[in-house]
Amino acid sequence: MSAGPAVDPRGPRFAAIVTTVVLAVVLVTQWWPLLALQTVVFAIGAFVGLKPAPYSVLYRLAIAPRLGPPTEREDAAPLRFAQAVGFVFALVGTIGFATGVTPLGVVATAFALFAAFLNAAFNYCLGCQMYLLIKRFSPARASS
Repeated sequence: MSAGPAVDPRGPRFAAIVTTVVLAVVLVTQWWPLLALQTVVFAIGAFVGLKPAPYSVLYRLAIAPRLGPPTEREDAAPLRFAQAVGFVFALVGTIGFATGVTPLGVVATAFALFAAFLNAAFNYCLGCQMYLLIKRFSPARASS
């Protein structure tokens, strides 16, 4: 059933906490270069992989050694999809702020912040849920 490598679910939650802080700072300051960096972080997680993603590396080096081994694992595919969704919103937000279309930057960043906060505070990955719904109702699944 797994569509990708299994990951320690505490890593993505740590990444969501860091992302929440970064996106909140962006909304307060409207400093688009920070949002551009977050866009790159999302891109690495979505298109390269979770393992080399900066917040994953930080988690593995600084946080995981202080914790016990994970008691469960999660499929990486929904998490990578969530990173892709975050990438799209962060990219749109960066473009909005950088081109002076501030309301677009604010709205796109706020949507990304909302999703990151849901994961950080409540362990609810909105992008992961979207992935599972899409997979559930995709024509490929219906024909199998």
